[in-house]
Amino acid sequence: MSKPQSNSSIPTQGGEGRGTGNARRRQSGRVTLEEVARLAQVSTMTVSRALRDPSLVSPAVRERVQSAVAQLGYIPNRAARTLASARSKLIGVLVPSLSNAVFTETIAGVQECIGSAGYQLLIGNTGYDPARQAELLSAYLSHAPDGFLVAGIDNSEVVRRQLAASNVPLVHMFDLVPGDEWSVGFSQRSAGFAIGAHLSERGVRRPAFIAAQLDPRTMQRRAGFRRALRAAGLDAELEVLTEDPSSAALGCRLLRELLEKAPDCDAVFCCNDDLALGVLFECRRQGISVPGELAVVGFNDLPFAAVSAPSITTVATPRYEVGVQAARMLLQIVNGEAPATRRIDLGFQLVIREST
Repeated sequence: MSKPQSNSSIPTQGGEGRGTGNARRRQSGRVTLEEVARLAQVSTMTVSRALRDPSLVSPAVRERVQSAVAQLGYIPNRAARTLASARSKLIGVLVPSLSNAVFTETIAGVQECIGSAGYQLLIGNTGYDPARQAELLSAYLSHAPDGFLVAGIDNSEVVRRQLAASNVPLVHMFDLVPGDEWSVGFSQRSAGFAIGAHLSERGVRRPAFIAAQLDPRTMQRRAGFRRALRAAGLDAELEVLTEDPSSAALGCRLLRELLEKAPDCDAVFCCNDDLALGVLFECRRQGISVPGELAVVGFNDLPFAAVSAPSITTVATPRYEVGVQAARMLLQIVNGEAPATRRIDLGFQLVIREST
């Protein structure tokens, strides 16, 4: 004799009972919304509301739904939600490096703002490679993200076509982009100019620039630096550039190459603090006094810059705040609001320390 059906199986709103939910689960292998509703003893609509915006349901119902979700291991069907709401609740984030503290701090700022708004991040590492950037952009567009946050977007025709065809809003981070694009950052050229002006005011006569990776931001710093040197009547052509990945070890090598070319060099602007630290190591190895014989400047003000010996003159950049402000701007655009401005200039700070 078959047992009577248990009273714990409560039909959901819309009349679907236990059999329908189990049938769907057998077909897809996923726990269904109906099963969560049945266990929580609420309607499927209530479960949907509780998952989409917990503030729409009472604390008691929210707790029952969350308990049922945890007990059953329910995973929301994001594809179905996207079709229903025209929102994926995904934000694509592309940065040149995930090992560089500059970009990890920026991502932390993005997460602080985006996470509280119920979005998830698709984070990609372009490795300073335009081809890789285009590949990641294409892959992420297939997930129908609501927007992109990008540091150092390549201006290739392929990337421009991808963005134009997708009609997905994009906010540039670190670059202040002219025209009608959205951007949050600071003027790399102005920062480079400030360094050149500082060195010329200090009285150096043979300054140089050394750089790695040669991404657009680095080259903008170089342009500003050279402009300041020319304004002071100094030679702006002395430099050693490489597309190799940046590191302290590379800083040692680049200084050796520089001094072979120009033994009378008395100041060096390094495109980042990693190279500047390597320059200090090489100066100590060769018995070169800093700043007596060679003034050294870095960029980004990473934590070690203040505690190295000597401490490194550098430019402090608003990395975390770039992430926060760019994320806020993108959320405004996604929500159909018009940000007050298309470009947010957060500025920078020249931090003068012992190395100059």
